[in-house]
Amino acid sequence: MPSALILIADGTEEMEFTITYDTLVRAGVSCTSAFVSNEERDGNEQNPPFAHGSRRINILPDTYFSPQAATPDKYDLLVIPGGAKGAETISRSSPVQHLVRRYLEDGKFVGMICAGSLAALTSKLPKQPLTSHPSVRDQLKDAFEYSEEPVVVSGKLVTSRGPGTAFPFALTLVELLCGKEKRAEVAGPMVFPKGTFA
Repeated sequence: MPSALILIADGTEEMEFTITYDTLVRAGVSCTSAFVSNEERDGNEQNPPFAHGSRRINILPDTYFSPQAATPDKYDLLVIPGGAKGAETISRSSPVQHLVRRYLEDGKFVGMICAGSLAALTSKLPKQPLTSHPSVRDQLKDAFEYSEEPVVVSGKLVTSRGPGTAFPFALTLVELLCGKEKRAEVAGPMVFPKGTFA
C-alpha cells in the first residue's frame, strides 16, 4: 500500500489539505498528517494541537512533524499544501527543505499546491516546470519554468495552483501512486461534472 505524509501548519488552506488527504485515502493510500510548528508554538505538548486553518477551521493532525520519522524510506509521497501563513511556516523549515530534496533524490514524489510551491524555491530545487497560486508567481517565475496549467508534473515533483485545482492535483497524485484505473475508480463516485478533470 502506498503511503503519504501530508504537512499542515497554522494557516494551511483547508481545502487543499482535506481534499488531498481524503482523495488519497479513497485510493487506499495510507496517509499521515504532521503538524509543523512555528515560533508561536513550542511543540512541547505530547499530542499535536489543532492546526488553525486559513479560514479558522480547526484540523487535528495525526502527529507532530519529526524529520526522523518523515524520511523517504517511510513514505512514497510528501505533500505541502498552501495557505499563505501555513506555506510560509512549512517552506521556511530547514528540515522540510532537506526532506524535499531527499524525497526527490530517492525517487519519491513531492506534491506542492498553491503557496506550498514556495518550498521548491526555499529547498533550492533546480529550474524546472512548476506552477503555484498567482499570489506567489513573481517569487517563482525567474527560478522555474513557470506555468499556469492547473497541475504540472516535472519528474517526481507535482505542483498545482489553489483550492479550485485541489481535485485534479489529488487525482494526479492518485494516478502517479496507484495508476490510471485507480484514478478513474476514485473519481467516478465523486460525480464530477461531465468534461471536467476527472
